[in-house]
Amino acid sequence: MKQLMTTALLTLALTTTAWANTKLQAGKYNVDGMHSSVGFEIPHLVISSVEGKFKTFSGVLTINEKFDKSTLTAEAEIGSIDTGVTDRDNHLKSPDFFDAAKHPKMTFKSTSITGTPESFKVTGDLTIKGKTKKVTFDGQYKGTVADAYGNTKAAFVASTKINRQEFGLTWSKAVEAGPVVGDEVTITLKIQAAKEVAKK
Repeated sequence: MKQLMTTALLTLALTTTAWANTKLQAGKYNVDGMHSSVGFEIPHLVISSVEGKFKTFSGVLTINEKFDKSTLTAEAEIGSIDTGVTDRDNHLKSPDFFDAAKHPKMTFKSTSITGTPESFKVTGDLTIKGKTKKVTFDGQYKGTVADAYGNTKAAFVASTKINRQEFGLTWSKAVEAGPVVGDEVTITLKIQAAKEVAKK
């Protein structure tokens, strides 16, 4: 029995590895919000940082046979921001920072992709609080697997750095003059996306 279990586990491990190393398939992929994350980190008081995430977001990746012809569009609900502190989250949603009532979403639309799936750069238009700037994400394709329901899932990670002041994310002059909150924000995407099945 022990040998049988060992063989079964080894077979499963080898099969999983084979799935994970599958070449990225062309097609349209929808971001799986339950198994993905949109996170950020910003320096606080120089010596530490504050981390947070957006809990509600969506995105579509269209992978072309010619990888540099692929596209990405995504958006996140500002009202879903979560840093683990309710008072801070409410302040971030207020007109002092994101002004979620007036600007409920931040969006990204790619304009170019360079490199290979294993190491690529996605440049596009990031819009926050009504201001649009060009940003470039450094990304990696992590593999493709078939889930328990037969869906084809592809995974990616990507990150970029932005200056919050360029997007109007500022507060009082007293705060901005000191080291309380840093200007550079790191945005990290951990994406699992499901490939759409072609309609017959």
